[in-house]
Order: sequence, then structure tokens, then C-alpha cells
Amino acid sequence: MEYLEQLSFWHWLIAGIAFSLLELLLPGVVFLWIGIAAVITGFILLAIPGMSWEFQFMAFAVLSVLSVAASRYWIRKQPTETDQPTLNQRGRQMVGRALTLDQPITNGEGRVKAGDTTWKVRGPDLPAGTRVRVSDTDGATLIVRKDTADAS
Repeated sequence: MEYLEQLSFWHWLIAGIAFSLLELLLPGVVFLWIGIAAVITGFILLAIPGMSWEFQFMAFAVLSVLSVAASRYWIRKQPTETDQPTLNQRGRQMVGRALTLDQPITNGEGRVKAGDTTWKVRGPDLPAGTRVRVSDTDGATLIVRKDTADAS
């Protein structure tokens, strides 16, 4: 308890640097904002000397939540431009591909093999061996329709 009553600007600055360094080891852009909250808490302590340690921790907690929430909001509003928008979205990468049904689609559901992966598909009832084209996805399920380029 005695140590907590002696917290100073420098303690908060060191905590902010430590959280920022932790961000390098555990990416996710969370610890950076918590580190910024610690530094701001230190500056508040500089502006209001003699602030109780309870108020310092309360200010740090509130600033941490606000900074992480603000960063999430900002990141959502500023999406990263990319030349591969479907990277890490395997189902979305399948849209437009023509595949052959491994199993018939019955009652709207069936299976298709693409590469080394078997996908659940949804679409009109069709026999096995029919060429289908992926038109959309629903989670890990591919939405398919009969391929119009199919000559059969």
C-alpha cells in the first residue's frame, strides 16, 4: 500500500513504455492504446499533484477503455486498402469458381470438393457430378447454382 501512495509521473511513463513494448510481442493494437492511457494518466498526475492512487487507477482504467474503444472505432472507419480483399476469407475466394458436385444436393444441401477441402454447399437439388458455380457464401457454406456454361 505504501508503494501505491508514492506513484509518480515516472511510474506511469515506464508503465506506458512497458505496455508499448508488450505490443511488439503480442500484436493486436490493444497494448499500445493502454500504454498511451498510462502516459496520459502520468500527465494528469503532473497537472494535479497529490492525486490519490485510487483516483490514478480509476483514471487509468477509464482512459484505457476509452482509448481502446476509440481506436477500434477509428480502425473500423479507416479500412486498410488492399489488392487482396478476400485474403484469409477462403469461402469468399471461391465465389465465381466452377466446381463439380461430389455428392448430390438434396433438400438444398450437398458437398463439393475443391482442392483438398470438402465444402458444404447449398443450392437447388442437383445430382452428383453436376457442374455448379459458386455465387455466394454463408459462413463456411458455399451458395451454388447450376453452371450455365455446362453443356450437359
